[in-house]
Amino acid sequence: MKITVLDYGAGNVRSLINAVEKMGGSIKMVEKPEDILAAERLIFPGVGNYGAMLEILHERGFVEPLRKYLNADRPFLGICVGMQALFEGSEEELVSSNESIGFFKGRVKRFRTELAVPHIGWNGIHIKQDSPFLDGLDPDTKFYFVHSYHIVPENPEVILTTTTYDYPYASAVQQGNVIGTQFHPEKSGTAGMKLLDNFIHSDSLKARGAADIPSKGLSKRVIACLDVRSNDNGDLVVTKGDQYDVREAGSVRNLGKPVALARKYYEQGADEITFLNITGFRDFPLEDMPMLKVLEQTSKQVFVPLTIGGGIREFTDDQGRHYSSLDVAARYFRAGADKISIGSDAVYIAMAYLESGQKTKKSAIEEISRVYGAQAVVISVDPQRAWVTSPEDVPKHHVVKVTSGEKGPNGEAYCWYQCTVSGGRKAMDLDAVALARACEELGAGEILLNCIDKDGTNSGFDLDLINAVRSNVTIPVIASSGAGCEAHFAQVFKCTKAEAALAAGIFHREEVPIQAVKQHLAEQGIEVRK
Repeated sequence: MKITVLDYGAGNVRSLINAVEKMGGSIKMVEKPEDILAAERLIFPGVGNYGAMLEILHERGFVEPLRKYLNADRPFLGICVGMQALFEGSEEELVSSNESIGFFKGRVKRFRTELAVPHIGWNGIHIKQDSPFLDGLDPDTKFYFVHSYHIVPENPEVILTTTTYDYPYASAVQQGNVIGTQFHPEKSGTAGMKLLDNFIHSDSLKARGAADIPSKGLSKRVIACLDVRSNDNGDLVVTKGDQYDVREAGSVRNLGKPVALARKYYEQGADEITFLNITGFRDFPLEDMPMLKVLEQTSKQVFVPLTIGGGIREFTDDQGRHYSSLDVAARYFRAGADKISIGSDAVYIAMAYLESGQKTKKSAIEEISRVYGAQAVVISVDPQRAWVTSPEDVPKHHVVKVTSGEKGPNGEAYCWYQCTVSGGRKAMDLDAVALARACEELGAGEILLNCIDKDGTNSGFDLDLINAVRSNVTIPVIASSGAGCEAHFAQVFKCTKAEAALAAGIFHREEVPIQAVKQHLAEQGIEVRK
């Protein structure tokens, strides 16, 4: 079956193409408006800003052919913003003069909740229509969501599924052969692949009637991280440091090949995979960067979200060609990344913003968020404890009283978490809370919260740090650094409001299997994706 994909140029379409091909479909990309009307089955994946998407659709002359295709009740699957585009407008874009597609009555609204926004993670679906598209699913199946806005259809009869994030909302719609999902099938593992298989191969997609099949709710995420760098022979390897030192007996620790390890973690049940590129590769032309090839190969085998961090900044290669941070991010997205992580550069951006009080709209955070959406921008924070006798010692920094019983070198009971850059080698006059808040204001959608003092210690996450940051931002926080056993994951989810927890070394060394972590969490009453 030939599947036509409408790619308007934003975000990771490679994973969808790989997933469709894995399920036996052949791909035809839309290049001109006529390709839409010629499609047998059409998929419209959408990522990023609603208004930017509409602008491109109008510029390329795609809106009218789309309307004709939809009104003819031909097989269609809109994903995320590709589904939102079917409605009459969005709160995300109130000033655009570009008319939306308007196939469904209703609008797209921002989440109104005290929970973290964007809604990121694996959540269940309450099935409202008996659709061939959903055939073969276990009732407890979870799908991957990443969005700040959700649809509000006027006609409840078009709702295919609902999902609860503080309150129930429509997470998929269907009318005839036209289907839209807020969640990402191509990023939802075997369950998502089953949906794509149904879409590609079902003789009829039309619902057989109403249904009422509930499911469980949002799960905590367990993320596997791969620290990738070149070894002394120039090969890309996965490594792991102790407090950011990756060398052992003079050589870079080699814990395996990145693509093979990523696939292994996917098969073991990792909810996301994060690649942290801890060498810059600044001499390479952008198209030849080794991490691009890693992402391209991984996205053919791994169908959960992929994050890439390291080197997301402007640079000039050895041939004198200049690339903006947006150029670099765009190429990573096209290679298969779903999110990009900004580290040291975020510190400099935040410090400049806090000093001036002005948004430049030109920083990497602002530019990437504007084009690809806040959910695509993760801030990787690398703080270390700076011990003080009392909060009055550093009035301009966020000071916490350490509750773990640990003390400073002179018996101090208080500390602030000092941001570092350059892989922890340079300390800056900025605390982790201030950094996180500034980056959220600039458009970041998630915080990856490391801790140099905990890195490689296997002593558990820094709960004080996580609570300090999570209580001061409204975006999700990923706890990182220090995991040594299954119980540490349960502890961080019970003692903090972190939405996810990440580990590297214990998974690489096979000291703790990912599935053992999930089983322990389930036994502790913490919702996980099975």
